[in-house]
Amino acid sequence: MTARQTKYTGLLIHTLVWAVVIFMPLFRTSPDRPMMTGPEYLRFLLVPLSFMAVFYVNYFVLIDRFLVRRRVGVFIFANFILISVAILAVHVMFRYVLPSDFPHPPRIRPFMDRLLFVGRNASMYILVAGASVAVRMTAGWYRAESARKDLEHRRSEAELQNLRQQLNPHFLFNTLNNIYSLIQIDPVKAQSSVHDLSHLLRYVLYGGNRDMVPLQDEVNFLQEYIALMRIRLPRHVEVSVRMPSAVSGQMIAPLLFISLVENAFKHGVSSDQPSFVHISLDVEGNRVICRIANSFFPKAKASDRSGSGIGLANLSRRLEMIYPGKYQFRYGQEGNEYRSELIIDLG
Repeated sequence: MTARQTKYTGLLIHTLVWAVVIFMPLFRTSPDRPMMTGPEYLRFLLVPLSFMAVFYVNYFVLIDRFLVRRRVGVFIFANFILISVAILAVHVMFRYVLPSDFPHPPRIRPFMDRLLFVGRNASMYILVAGASVAVRMTAGWYRAESARKDLEHRRSEAELQNLRQQLNPHFLFNTLNNIYSLIQIDPVKAQSSVHDLSHLLRYVLYGGNRDMVPLQDEVNFLQEYIALMRIRLPRHVEVSVRMPSAVSGQMIAPLLFISLVENAFKHGVSSDQPSFVHISLDVEGNRVICRIANSFFPKAKASDRSGSGIGLANLSRRLEMIYPGKYQFRYGQEGNEYRSELIIDLG
């Protein structure tokens, strides 16, 4: 709910509550209790109007000026003056401006009776002032909480956008490294790979900036990327890929699996030793399951400048922001293999 909507909702609630209080006597009629006459209704209105005065003087003036600034003593004293003036004003109006049509003979009340009468009236006004404090503080807390959530949402959106922007150059850096290696082996294939890379980059730049993409588009992107990686692989590298041929309906955040596939080719392929990369992506109902296993040939830190650590850290953070509590992500070395598993509940 926006701040403007919250403001109008609060105004509507205030209007409805006071309307019920003010107009209630007009609907409380019975044979032994006929509808109020005009002068009677005006006398009745004096009390709720004085309540409104106490309520809104607190609501708009005293709470902000004294209570919020922790000047509690001054706040209590100001309310004492305000309530005393309200009680005195109502008494004067009842006695001299709108006297009752049925005057009672004057009588002298005992002092304690008058004190109890004034105390009962004062307690009602104190309750009204207390209600004003409760409503004002609750509304202030709600506004502060809404502002905090809005700020948190904006911060999360900015962080997510920053993660996406990190992913684009990271993906490009790794892919260009592969094409650079291919140029030395087969320049013709390298030219074709540059064309294929332009198609992949189009998806990264445009699809990657969307909140959600069709799962089928993500599958197609992974298949094209794997095909590009396969071009330069030596014969002793075994690559197996299993992905659904067609996916209908499901939507997913873009570029969640590419970091896992990149790492598999980067650390799972040796130039002179038997190697393997096994990739599977399955769809089971609303769950997407990606499992990758590869032989493990970790690059030396001094020679690996591709920023491979960015990918997994980026992925973990994005998953926590987009699918909190709806994903499972495991990865690590198991013997001479490196395995990763990502399960996302799209429901």
